[in-house]
Amino acid sequence: MSQLEVYNPSTNEIIERLNYTSHDEIHSQIERARTAFEEWKLVDAHERSAKLYQWGKLIDEHQDELAKLITLEGGKPLAEAKGEVIYANAYVKWYAEEAKRVYGRTIPANTSSKKIVIDKFPVGVVGAITPWNFPAAMITRKMAPALAAGCTIICKPAVKTPLTTIKLVALAHEAGIPKDAISYIIASGKDAGDIFTTHKLINKVTFTGSTAVGKSLIEQSAQSVKNVTMELGGLAPLIVHKDADIEAAVEGTIASKFRNAGQTCICANRIFVHRDIADQYTNRLIEKVNELTVGDGLQNDVNIGPLIDKAAVEKVMTHITDAQAKGGKLSRSVDEIQALKGNFLKPVVISNVNLDMKVIHEETFGPVAPVMVYEDLDEAIKMANDTEFGLASYFFTNDYRTGLKLYNELEYGVVGWNDGGPSAAHAPFGGLKESGYGREGGTEGIEPYLETKYLSIGI
Repeated sequence: MSQLEVYNPSTNEIIERLNYTSHDEIHSQIERARTAFEEWKLVDAHERSAKLYQWGKLIDEHQDELAKLITLEGGKPLAEAKGEVIYANAYVKWYAEEAKRVYGRTIPANTSSKKIVIDKFPVGVVGAITPWNFPAAMITRKMAPALAAGCTIICKPAVKTPLTTIKLVALAHEAGIPKDAISYIIASGKDAGDIFTTHKLINKVTFTGSTAVGKSLIEQSAQSVKNVTMELGGLAPLIVHKDADIEAAVEGTIASKFRNAGQTCICANRIFVHRDIADQYTNRLIEKVNELTVGDGLQNDVNIGPLIDKAAVEKVMTHITDAQAKGGKLSRSVDEIQALKGNFLKPVVISNVNLDMKVIHEETFGPVAPVMVYEDLDEAIKMANDTEFGLASYFFTNDYRTGLKLYNELEYGVVGWNDGGPSAAHAPFGGLKESGYGREGGTEGIEPYLETKYLSIGI
């Protein structure tokens, strides 16, 4: 089998060559993970917690090295990459605590001759498939709760960004977590998905990625009724109502929209602004966006790095030119957007947006901010909900009645009110509708790795 070549998207240079994991080795790894599970599940919760804390300590000590890896293989600016490492480690530290808080309960029996006890047990061996856009955070928010619960886990990182995973797993082993309790494979998504969903020793599949792939994994997992967690696609709306703080709304939009060059599943993909403030908001947004610096993530003062590859650039440009052809007004010319060549695109705001454009109905995954005007709040909510996705949404208003109405009526699992960055390790992250099911983060995030058993005792 040919080697995997890992590229730096800023330079398109090969930075590492890795051997793919053979199918035989993947099967062997799963078997070893099952053997390790029989021991790891019996380890005292406080000891599991201590090992997770030690892992977190080592991640802190290697923060700069991990951040550089993220930048080299994924392109995001170094400061942003460091932020991801801190965020990723927050999951390790959070679940180090949650390991000690897997509680059962005793419930009243329906007769005096019985006692009923409820307990939680680890689900077993977990197969995890993670995306390229957050190579640290997407792995720790699966691995940390799995290990905390007493499961063992094998991770298949994205082939575009495997180096961060390799380093994180090495640090976990250094922290004393058994080698076969936490491991990785280098494989295509299809190969890993086929094996994870059909192997009799894999008890759970957890996936972050596109809805189309998620549906396929769900279908395959159904054949053996595997436990699955799916964090799938997004098409996040951002609503700016007429009573919003314009400056706060613009800052929040930039925080949401342009993180990782717009390559996140919770990026604001569709911006709806009330007509009364549309010109003021749009003009200020363009001013702030024009101040963003695009370049190699290792350079100082870079705000936006490259897109992940040529295909990503082509898709984003298709959305931009489609919007322009249908009446959209670009804040900078197509030539200027592409002036830096390679995988770099300068960010653009598109005004005069309408419902016929691709940017309204498809996830762009790039530094494009389309602004559409609305007059009636109910109309904006209807447009925001008019999608099969339901991962994240945002709104800006200083009226509590408007805010509560939007929170109650927007059909999304994550909602930011005057907040462009709502993600946190101690809060449950996940979507509604075709954006998946299950939650990652918070006290809810360990539940998918646990099974409930109840014991009825005759006395």
